[in-house]
This record gives sequence, structure tokens and C-alpha cells, in this order.
Amino acid sequence: RRQAGRGAAAALVDDTEDVSLDFGSEEELALRKAKIRHPLATFFHLFFRVSAIVTYLLCDWFSNSFVACFVTILLLLSIDFWSVKNVTGRLLVGLRWWNQIDEDGKSHWVFEAKRVPSIAAATEAEARIFWLGLIICPVIWTMFFFSTLFSLKLKWLALVIAGISLQTANLYGYVHCKLGGQKSISIVTSRFFVTADVPKRQTRRMSGDCTEEHGKTGSR
Repeated sequence: RRQAGRGAAAALVDDTEDVSLDFGSEEELALRKAKIRHPLATFFHLFFRVSAIVTYLLCDWFSNSFVACFVTILLLLSIDFWSVKNVTGRLLVGLRWWNQIDEDGKSHWVFEAKRVPSIAAATEAEARIFWLGLIICPVIWTMFFFSTLFSLKLKWLALVIAGISLQTANLYGYVHCKLGGQKSISIVTSRFFVTADVPKRQTRRMSGDCTEEHGKTGSR
């Protein structure tokens, strides 16, 4: 009887050891499938770019001043470019890009993407809204370009080109981050930081040589 009881206990231990409970992955999947976790960032991701398009379409109904409409739409496009580049891209999809200039005056583009998923990761709905807004709006401004060109409304052409340029820049940057462009750019940035450390190493070596020479002269 004792041996049978020991065998049953060992079987229970084996069964319990084979069971693995992973609540973290289930919680992470539930968070990712949530609707909106950053409502303010999601709202402003679409607000400024949609407002610029609506103002462009309806500005003739509200104002006869071309300068006022031009400045208002350009201001909305500029705010949209800044917010998408610096805020909403980082919060909604975990991507970021920027440009930096080294000591020699050379321009370097940096593209980053979150590799490790975290609790603050973007949900599927937020990512879908982000990419739809990022892709559809430049297409709409491209349609405005051809409409102004064919209708000979050349005074609006500069504004439409500005809209295409600002929103296409964000689209290019985030697509480059998403498709793995950050790997090649990270190599460039690593080279940049290595070259930036070279003068420091040279100065340290020179200072070390000077101290050695000073010690030799002192011993003499």
C-alpha cells in the first residue's frame, strides 16, 4: 500500500510539473486586442491632417482671403508633421525617426523601432488607424495636386506641394522604420559615434604620451 501511495504521489508530481501557466502572454494579447489605449494621441494623429484637408476644400465658403486660408492650412500641416513625427508615431506604433548633423556638417538619418514588446505597446486598432491616416492623406493631397494643375488654380499649387512634401516625409520615415531600414541606418550611426570617439581617444593618447615624457624627464 505504501508503494502504491508513493507511485500515485509521484504521478501527481509529474502531472503538476508538466503543467505550465503563462498569464503574461494572455494579458499582453488582451491588451493588444483592446480598442484604443492612447485616445488623445489617436485623435490628434487624424485631427490636424483631416482639418487641413477639410479647410482646403471648404475655405472658399468661409473666407474670401487667400492669404488667411493659405496660412491656416500651412499651420495645420506643420503642426501635423511635428505631432506625427515626434509624438503619435512613438506612442501608436513604437517607431521614431529623425535627422542629426555631425561635427563635420554631414547629415545622418536615424530610424528606430521597438524590438521588445511591452505592456505599453500599441494595439492593433491604433496601428491600423496610424497607417491608414499616414497613407491615405498623402494620396488625397496628390489628387489635389492634379486637380489644381488641370483646373489652372496655380495659386494653390505651392500649398498643395507643401502638403505632399510634409506628409510624404513622415510616410517615408515610418515605412523605412517598419521595413527594417533602421538596421542599415544603425550601422551608419554607429560609425558616426565611433568616428566621434576617435578625436577623444587621440587626445587621451597624446595626454598619456605627454605624462610619460614628463616622468622620464623628471627621473633624469
